[in-house]
Amino acid sequence: MKLDSVPLEISGISQTEVELELEDSNDLNLTPAIALSVQPVIADSPQKQQSVLVVFGTTFVTIFLAEIGDKTQLSTLLMSAQSHSPWVVFIGSAAALITTSLLGVLLGSWIANRLSPKTVEKSAGVMLLVISIMLFWDVFTSH
Repeated sequence: MKLDSVPLEISGISQTEVELELEDSNDLNLTPAIALSVQPVIADSPQKQQSVLVVFGTTFVTIFLAEIGDKTQLSTLLMSAQSHSPWVVFIGSAAALITTSLLGVLLGSWIANRLSPKTVEKSAGVMLLVISIMLFWDVFTSH
């Protein structure tokens, strides 16, 4: 965060109040000149806006690349070709993807409020490992 300085006059503290506080202080070496120092004020920072853009961009690119050529895109392509109504298929598939994304975000938020990030990370790793083992088992037993 960026810290800006504001003179005492603007901050609402009078010089007299500061001098009284200094007289009550146990440290006799303090002078009223110290009271003229500035107070930090937290200013709005573009850092939060950048982080929102970074999160949005990362999410968009990750999901976009993950969805290219997957079964959802192929199903949408086939439905569009069969129905001859590409805009209706687009609206239906977009609504479905938004709904599944909403469910994922809500479920993720719910889990994040109840479990530590380490637990979520380990659980995701274990689930992916179990799915991988099940897929390998299916490949080896089907031949």
